[in-house]
Amino acid sequence: MKKSTLNRTNWPVTLILLLCGIVAILGPLYLAVMVALKTPNQMTHVLAFPTHIRWANFTDAIALTNFGQNFLNTLFITVVNLLFTLFTNAMAAYAISRNRAHSKLFNALYYYFISALFIPFNVLMLPLVKQASAFHLDNILGITFLYIVFGLPMNTFLYTGFISKIPVALDEAALMDGATPFQVFRYIIFPMLKPMHATVAILSFMWTWNDFLMPLILLSDPNQQTLQLSQYVFQGQFSTNYNLAFASYLMVILPVLIIYIIFQRFIIAGVVDGAVK
Repeated sequence: MKKSTLNRTNWPVTLILLLCGIVAILGPLYLAVMVALKTPNQMTHVLAFPTHIRWANFTDAIALTNFGQNFLNTLFITVVNLLFTLFTNAMAAYAISRNRAHSKLFNALYYYFISALFIPFNVLMLPLVKQASAFHLDNILGITFLYIVFGLPMNTFLYTGFISKIPVALDEAALMDGATPFQVFRYIIFPMLKPMHATVAILSFMWTWNDFLMPLILLSDPNQQTLQLSQYVFQGQFSTNYNLAFASYLMVILPVLIIYIIFQRFIIAGVVDGAVK
């Protein structure tokens, strides 16, 4: 009796929690769509369906935000960041994972990278601006390099946990056959990291594409703005053009939403595989 009672599902509570989750997730998206399709004089009832759909909100938002150029800027930063992050961060994590057991240096490096996860970005903003200006990193190429560096702590944590599950015997066998450490990583370890590559790629894509703060403090050239930074154009001194703003927001989040829906199963699987040794 006790066993059957414990295994019984409380459907009323489950349905209530499910409904709350749906409202919390889809509610803001519904609000954004409704506002993006309305004319300014229909904004008195933001949750109601528009009596007249104004598709021109999207074309006006594209013109105001210089959407084409800023989309290419954001895409360049995101794609280049992904390509270099996957290879360089995985390589660093491989070196740390294979050497930290018998090397105090690599063990210290591991905890050094992990400790960076606990430092708020706001603490680093002022020094980052000064150093980026001194080293001429306040441009698209510079901010792409900084994204790779700032993603290293989290990616090191994920990759090292996953690599630690790969038998060291594979490395030893390849080394005995004459392979160099780099060849072992390139041809044996790197292909085996596909689940973690998917996780790191999705998380890095979402972070880079959605980031607003770093472009705000580093990119001063209007021709190098990202999509997120260009959303400032809708904020006036005394008012905000909400219908155009939300139309632009929808176009910005659409790529991330599509990528996340397609690859969301890799996120949970990869994080669990990397975090659990």
